[in-house]
Amino acid sequence: MALTNSQYDAIMRMYEKKQLRSHDLLNEHFHEIYEKIPRIAEIDRKISHAGVEKAKALLEGGDQSIDDFRRQVALLSEEKKTLLLAYGYPEDYLEPSYECSDCCDTGYIDGKKCRCFQKAEIDLLYTQSNLQDVLNAENFRSFRLDYYSSDYIDPVSRRSSLEMAKDALDVCRSFVDSFSDSFQNLLIYGNTGVGKTFLTHCIARELIDRIHSVIYVTASQLFELLGNREFGQRTEDIHTGSLLESCDLLIIDDLGTELTNSFTVSQLFICLNDRIIQKKSTIISTNLSLNEIKSIYSERTFSRISSNFRLLKLVGDDIRIKKKLMK
Repeated sequence: MALTNSQYDAIMRMYEKKQLRSHDLLNEHFHEIYEKIPRIAEIDRKISHAGVEKAKALLEGGDQSIDDFRRQVALLSEEKKTLLLAYGYPEDYLEPSYECSDCCDTGYIDGKKCRCFQKAEIDLLYTQSNLQDVLNAENFRSFRLDYYSSDYIDPVSRRSSLEMAKDALDVCRSFVDSFSDSFQNLLIYGNTGVGKTFLTHCIARELIDRIHSVIYVTASQLFELLGNREFGQRTEDIHTGSLLESCDLLIIDDLGTELTNSFTVSQLFICLNDRIIQKKSTIISTNLSLNEIKSIYSERTFSRISSNFRLLKLVGDDIRIKKKLMK
């Protein structure tokens, strides 16, 4: 289970609202029925009175048999259902109505999370990942290797664009499959439009579906959030900062597109270093070369990346241009 305390509290507040709505709706039904069918109000009073009398008898050491009481309640309940049907109401009109009948809108069954709670977790994590819409289109199922050419050769590694894409895809799938058991980070780099961001979306989709908390930010958004956390006074700024620290996976997209200064350089190191110490995974995508990363973000930041991140390089023609040409 990967939710933060605040995320868990948000879901529990949702369940409290569900229970309150159910309670209010049931009260409205009782008020309506008691006005239209006074006999049902009388029946409920009789059932309540019979229960009180039976409890008194048990406390005073009277007859322990409850068969007569059960028969009496059963007859009264049957009359109640008959009256409801006769007036055009469903027989369960005076029973609580739940969105989830399995857990009765509590979120738990025998101390374990209900399937509806797990669904609420996934929905919340999708929303807070900033990827809710795009992940429906960009995932492992829609990743296509035919955009990569065996004729495009990387001058450094002497490997083809297709070979490098296949390797990157395998590494990303492995990253997902072993995520719960091992601490790992990825730096995906290469020229523009070769699928770096797409691969991060594939990973995010799989991990969120497995109920891991994923936060996706562009580099510009990251440094804005870090600045707000550092200098802002609002509670939401502090909360967002805590999510950047505590989420299971932080995805930083397009590193190098932000306005770089001493603040961004120092904050990137602090952010990455803190997550490495806490063994919280991070994925960075960038158009920068390794030498450019070292030059822009300092030797110590590059050292942290090179020693703690798996480096994946993608090369090839701009896929976005290929898609337009194919259309």
